[in-house]
Amino acid sequence: MHVSTAKPVYVLNGPNLNMLGLREPSIYGHESLADVEVRVRSHAEQLGLRIDFRQTNFEGELVTWIQEARDKACGILLNAGALTHTSIAVLDALSAAELPAIEVHLSNVFRREAFRHHSYVSLAAVGVICGFGPASYTLALDGLANILARKTSDSKAPA
Repeated sequence: MHVSTAKPVYVLNGPNLNMLGLREPSIYGHESLADVEVRVRSHAEQLGLRIDFRQTNFEGELVTWIQEARDKACGILLNAGALTHTSIAVLDALSAAELPAIEVHLSNVFRREAFRHHSYVSLAAVGVICGFGPASYTLALDGLANILARKTSDSKAPA
């Protein structure tokens, strides 16, 4: 599949994801976030998509980026880290963005602590990918590419 959009996909990463490769490698693996970014950029190129890849440890900055995406992006891949389970502000920003968003997790959150089983992000996301390590990002990008391709073909269909 090859999708072409004028706007990039925002790939947004929340708290502690800058520690990938160092923090609990038995759960999150040995790849750094920079490694994940290389993987995602390469896959996006194959799909005909551009990405804007970012990471922050600050909830307000993540909210600002999601709000910015409303006008500057065609979709969002979001690994909000622990904010997934705590942030109504992130949920509200995703709802206001009115873009297709896919929630991404490296680990299978449902095989972990009970508090990780609840996600505010899921309430605004069109889908969730978890448990495939860094491949979770490329799987999510595939899903978003399918959504964007459908939107493009629907907008070109005769009325």
